[in-house]
Amino acid sequence: MSAVPHSHLQNFAWSPEADRWRNRYAGLSEQLQRERGVALGSAWQGDALPMPQWVVLNQVLARDLDWPEDWYQGQQALNVFSGNTVWPGMSPFASVYSGHQFGVWAGQLGDGRALLLGELDSPIGPQEVQLKGAGATPYSRRADGRAVLRSSIREFLCSEAMHGLGIPTTRALSLVASPQPVRRETIETAAVVARVAPSFIRFGHFEHFAHSGEEGHHEALQALVDFVVTHHYPELQSSPNRALALLDAVVARTAELMAHWQSVGFCHGVMNTDNMSILGLTIDYGPFGFLDAFDPNHICNHSDDRGRYSWNNQPQIGYWNLRALAQALLPLIPEAKDDSQIVIDVLQTYEQRFPQAMRARWRAKLGLQTEQEDDGKLAVELLQAMAAGKADFTITFRRLCEFRSDVAPDHPANAPVRDLFLDRAAFDAWALQYAERLKAEGSVDAERAVRMRRVNPVYVLRNHMAQVAIQQAQKGDYSEVQRLYQLLQTPFDEQPGAEADAGFPPDWAQAIEVSCSS
Repeated sequence: MSAVPHSHLQNFAWSPEADRWRNRYAGLSEQLQRERGVALGSAWQGDALPMPQWVVLNQVLARDLDWPEDWYQGQQALNVFSGNTVWPGMSPFASVYSGHQFGVWAGQLGDGRALLLGELDSPIGPQEVQLKGAGATPYSRRADGRAVLRSSIREFLCSEAMHGLGIPTTRALSLVASPQPVRRETIETAAVVARVAPSFIRFGHFEHFAHSGEEGHHEALQALVDFVVTHHYPELQSSPNRALALLDAVVARTAELMAHWQSVGFCHGVMNTDNMSILGLTIDYGPFGFLDAFDPNHICNHSDDRGRYSWNNQPQIGYWNLRALAQALLPLIPEAKDDSQIVIDVLQTYEQRFPQAMRARWRAKLGLQTEQEDDGKLAVELLQAMAAGKADFTITFRRLCEFRSDVAPDHPANAPVRDLFLDRAAFDAWALQYAERLKAEGSVDAERAVRMRRVNPVYVLRNHMAQVAIQQAQKGDYSEVQRLYQLLQTPFDEQPGAEADAGFPPDWAQAIEVSCSS
């Protein structure tokens, strides 16, 4: 899609039928407010955004929502997705939640710059549509509620990059830019991302109602659990204890999500409990990053001076956050009053689920078809050799697809991957073990290469790629944002003209810093 100038929009007023908007979460809040005097958030309207302009649209997602190809070609649609108006049936709502930030209880947080427009009935199931950056809400904590173009581009592109990689994530539907100035470290310009997900409920929603102790909050916590189970985990509805069953299901999904992240070298950057999805989705793209030169202790967030959220720590932090969720659900698990082991046992399944999921990811990345006890060791030893010489994470696994197991590791055919390792002897020793493992299961190199190319991407959203797109967009040229969006939809397929995107990052990329500021 090319940008649609503000002045060239058609007088076109398509919108989804009003009865396609369900607004169940806001409805639950109204019911609780009526019956218990406790709300899940506040009905709210976005702040007007001057001179909005489309930057990029996700027409694939729009088609999944059963929208026509020209849905965006009118002033009304642009106004809706910049926060200036709503379509019939929408009921904007900002939710309240709390959470732990960098391991410290932060108290009440909430949708400080996010606004839920409503829940749309669609062919892919009910989907919540949310604006990020639409202005201040009751939970903005004296902030402006805006997002800047820089971080909004990163969120749009990474949401769709993760979806292309097959990793559970919130989606991005549209990105709107405005010349409105926004102060961060410097003066930047405003932008609004429209995000889509079955639910944006986080661990922090449960923490909010569990930790306050206010009248009616216990009932709100139970209602929240019932809501999530009924609408998102219906298989748990007959469970004797829904809260305990929900915890077990979220442990499983979180373990899988952590394995997904680790397997592609993705670093979230801010794994606070308010940034953890109850559905096991990747949510809230702030100071994220994909590994370039492999360093297991890589910290992608410049604000994380202690490395709490380094790549290597992410699985353990996932478990820490699950413990915080379990603590929040304890009031709804009466059995735990007499026997806390019942909750501990559920939490400790993570210690089996994550390693199992991780080994499955490494086996797939190595093209292994059978399961052996030493598979984890084989993967770890490869990672150790990569770390010793700072081999590029994505390029190493992609080149390993073409590894020849029928010749010696130092054969010229294996030079493309071997040359990535400073310690060639270490690679050779590992490669001999790898070749023996492949031989033992009767692996055929050509067939293995096809399997591996399906799980080892050519392209990930490296920081320097996003930075180039941001710099052009800040000058009013959105073409690179749109190109990257298209490229990252099919990250496993080599695409003509995109050779540079599959290559090593330039030297200047090492100076890029991302932080919690946006």
